[in-house]
Amino acid sequence: MSKTYFDPNDLKKFKDITDFQKEYGEKFFDYYGSVFQEGALTAREKALIALAVAHTVQCPYCIDAYTNGCLSKGADEEQMMEAVHVAAAIKSGATLVNSVQMMNQVKQKMM
Repeated sequence: MSKTYFDPNDLKKFKDITDFQKEYGEKFFDYYGSVFQEGALTAREKALIALAVAHTVQCPYCIDAYTNGCLSKGADEEQMMEAVHVAAAIKSGATLVNSVQMMNQVKQKMM
């Protein structure tokens, strides 16, 4: 098997981010743990949101982690793919809505 830039085994080392900066690493993990606790949203809903965001920011480690998280929290493949499509629609919509700025410039220069 050839080595890739993103090594799936590195996900297991995520906890090691405290090695070079213990205080901030621990604060991050405290915050992170709090965010994913049940609240107004269920843990399953939060996992689906995280999966969608993971695809948007294109983090292979997050995609792996939240795919497994979604499955362990009872989400099925259709729900997971729907969440990814929501993220894709928002990302493409954000790209397209910014084209209004370009259109405004073109209209200003051509009129």
